[in-house]
Amino acid sequence: MTSRYGRCVSKPLSLPFDPIARADELWQKRWGPVPSMAAITSIMRAHQILLAEVDAVVKPYGLTFARYEALVLLTFSKAGELPMSKIGERLQVHPTSVTNTVDRLVKSGLVAKRPNPNDGRGTLASITEKGREVVEAATRDLMEMEFGLGAYDAEECAEIFAMLRPLRVAAHDFDEG
Repeated sequence: MTSRYGRCVSKPLSLPFDPIARADELWQKRWGPVPSMAAITSIMRAHQILLAEVDAVVKPYGLTFARYEALVLLTFSKAGELPMSKIGERLQVHPTSVTNTVDRLVKSGLVAKRPNPNDGRGTLASITEKGREVVEAATRDLMEMEFGLGAYDAEECAEIFAMLRPLRVAAHDFDEG
C-alpha cells in the first residue's frame, strides 16, 4: 500500500473489536470502574499513532518530530538562535535530550552551535539557511496532513487542547496566570 506521500506503508492490522474498550470491560469486572484507565490507555495509543504519522512525514527530511520541534522553535526566535538551556526549557525536555537533538541537527547541517557570548559556560544553537528550507518544507507537509488530526475539525482540536490543559497546569508545565 502507498501513502498519499508516495511512501510504501504496510496496512495496519485492524482488530474486529476495540481492545481498549475490551480492556476497560475486563478491568471493571476485576477491579471495578476506573474511567481514567481507559482514558490514559486511549491517550497513550493516540500518542503512538500520531507520533508514527508525523515521524513518517518528517523522516524524508532527516528529521524526527523532536528535531522538527527544535527547528521550529529556532525559527520563532528573533535572531534564529537560542541558548541550549532555553531550548530545553521551551521544549520541556532534559538537557541531555536537547544536546542529542541539536547535535543531530548540526550533523545534518540544519543547525550550527557556538559559544554563548553572554554565558561563558553556555552554547547557542542557530538555524542555518538549509535548516530554514527544511523546516518550511516539512511544515507544509505536516499542515497538509493536519498533523495527523484530520479526523477532527478545528473546533474539536480546540476542545482537545482545552481538555488537556488542566493536566498540563497540574504538572506545572507553566504558570497559568
